[in-house]
Amino acid sequence: MKLRVEVVALDCLMVRLFDEIAEANMPWMLAASESLRAAFAGHLIDLVPSYTTLMVHYDLTALSPAQARELIAHALIDLSPNARARGTCHVLPVWYDLSVGPELSLLAQRSGLAVEEVIRRHSEREYQVFALGFAPGFAFMGLVEEVLAAPRLNTPRKKVAAGSVGIAERQTAAYPVVSPGGWNLIGRTPAKLFDRNRDGYSLMQPGDTVRFEAVGHAEFINLGGDDTPLEAQA
Repeated sequence: MKLRVEVVALDCLMVRLFDEIAEANMPWMLAASESLRAAFAGHLIDLVPSYTTLMVHYDLTALSPAQARELIAHALIDLSPNARARGTCHVLPVWYDLSVGPELSLLAQRSGLAVEEVIRRHSEREYQVFALGFAPGFAFMGLVEEVLAAPRLNTPRKKVAAGSVGIAERQTAAYPVVSPGGWNLIGRTPAKLFDRNRDGYSLMQPGDTVRFEAVGHAEFINLGGDDTPLEAQA
């Protein structure tokens, strides 16, 4: 872990803990987040975790930049991850089908695997939630097997259905709401990923884990899924 503090804005500092994305980073990120929240207390406006960084947005009327840096330095002295601290494990049902996951065949061709094997490999792994962003409730998860990794589409779609599950590089995610998007779509989940009435709004939080569970069409519909083909929603 290599601690660096970078200026983002007058009242924002970026705490960089790592240079490479890795699942092993998360216990340290969670420990740093907890320690920083305690250190800044009521002077903290927001704390935004990501793969390797924590953005600290603080009250500039209460703390000077120098004081904020001092709080960060003291908060991260002798930082130690809590091995017992684990987030929630979410199991998201997914209907993997070409009508809602048109890049299934593309990923199969790129990997040299059968479509069924792509589905099996994607759904047998437990993924770490690294960060939230892009859209409310959009959780960046990883890491997918290298054989399933695929670059974003050259031309993003103007409209991706809510619940769409996709892959971009070694990340995977599910779209919480209808939005543009350029990820490789492989299926759709009926899970409600963003809810204004939910505490925290998002179903998932950094530090949680996710496992995708393949379900058939009938179960997908029974769980409230929308099976409208992607092309019909454009």
